[in-house]
Amino acid sequence: MATSKKRIMVSLPDDVDAALVHLADRDGVPTATKAAYLIKLAIEVDEDTVWDEIASKRDNKNTKFVSHDEAWA
Repeated sequence: MATSKKRIMVSLPDDVDAALVHLADRDGVPTATKAAYLIKLAIEVDEDTVWDEIASKRDNKNTKFVSHDEAWA
């Protein structure tokens, strides 16, 4: 069966593999589908961390606030 999805090979420790298999079984999905979902979720969490770091650097007592309309004009 041909697929357009990128395939990667990942070596997992036994405990991580067991957890992944358990989660996939619990949710009634293939292990690869669960792994792809969890990787996507991890990327979103990592992205949120980066945005939080950027926002934290900008948020100080000298910060100038602008209105929504002014920001998007």
